[in-house]
Amino acid sequence: MTVSAGFDDFVVMRSPRLLRTAYLLTHDWALAEDLVQTALARAWEAWHRIEGDPEPYVRRIIVNSYASWWRRRWTGELPTEVLPERAHPGDAHGGVDERDRLWRALRQLPRRQRAVLVLRYFEDMSEAEIADALGCSLGTVKSQASRALAKLRLDENLAPEGLLR
Repeated sequence: MTVSAGFDDFVVMRSPRLLRTAYLLTHDWALAEDLVQTALARAWEAWHRIEGDPEPYVRRIIVNSYASWWRRRWTGELPTEVLPERAHPGDAHGGVDERDRLWRALRQLPRRQRAVLVLRYFEDMSEAEIADALGCSLGTVKSQASRALAKLRLDENLAPEGLLR
């Protein structure tokens, strides 16, 4: 199998999972696609040096690229003091509101903490796998997760509905 064929197979098989990770970090499909594209372009350059499973290597590129994009990001939205009406408690869209509150809370976390939570709770990676993916120690992963969860528990927008209790 040629290097190109190996890379092509990897892209076909793993892109949906990588895209999901990128989306969970950015909460924006267009940015997630850009992030995966950037990561795959960088991985292609180093493909011949990657030993074993390339997914952790590419996932690390995704997380590092995401962390470096914060200066370039502007959503085009401006904050407002007056919020639109809230949905009624029995509304069928209540789940959407819960997810929105959770995403807003996650956006308030530092990028490293958000990355740790996404990889742990959405990607179901072990702490050791996260440490390897982020290039840090196991203790750093544990402390970042602990701090992130503590911040989320204190978030008043999550507390009333008991999303994290």
